[in-house]
Amino acid sequence: MQEYIWTTGMILRTEPISDYDRRVVILTKEHGKITAFAKGARRQTNKLIAATDLFDFGEFKLFPGRNSYSMVDASIKNYFEELRSDFNLAMYGMYFLEIMDYNTRENNDEREMLKLLYQSLKALIHAEYDNRLVRTVFELKTIMLMGEFHRDAYREGYQDTTLYTLDYIAGQKPESIYTFRLSDTILTQLMEISKKERLITWNHVYKSEEILSVIDQN
Repeated sequence: MQEYIWTTGMILRTEPISDYDRRVVILTKEHGKITAFAKGARRQTNKLIAATDLFDFGEFKLFPGRNSYSMVDASIKNYFEELRSDFNLAMYGMYFLEIMDYNTRENNDEREMLKLLYQSLKALIHAEYDNRLVRTVFELKTIMLMGEFHRDAYREGYQDTTLYTLDYIAGQKPESIYTFRLSDTILTQLMEISKKERLITWNHVYKSEEILSVIDQN
């Protein structure tokens, strides 16, 4: 008889199934991106009601099935409640979740992606960081982790500080990547590079991207 497993991860997507259940997509440390069903999670008295929301990060107890998992318990370490109470932060956070949902796979080693997602959400709720910087670093580092970044394309036409920052992002581990500030000029150049890389790498339109483009301009 197959046993339950515990896995560390974050909820990327959640949706109602039937009257009382939920289907969630979790980016996990041990198993990549997985789908799990939480029976009764929409009932107000169910212990999983708070463990199946977007941004929930913690340990999930799952029973493996043929094509998906069943969630039976969870120990949430961080609910990222700040993202739920601020519209702008929530949109940035949902954009990050969408990117991870689209670009990660089941049974892949997605540990670095999970670390990047977690640290990026922490940076979002940190008052000292410009959210545009967090978004840009997140986009660039995600593309770099995917092995798709075109570094040689930016040898000319950009300031030395911009190029140094690109190399720093590429070489830094996700858990310690948010340790710097940038001038508006350098940030603008990084945002331009990130936009070019997104158009090359992602043939996909994220639902929250249009709203974010408005937020970034204000």
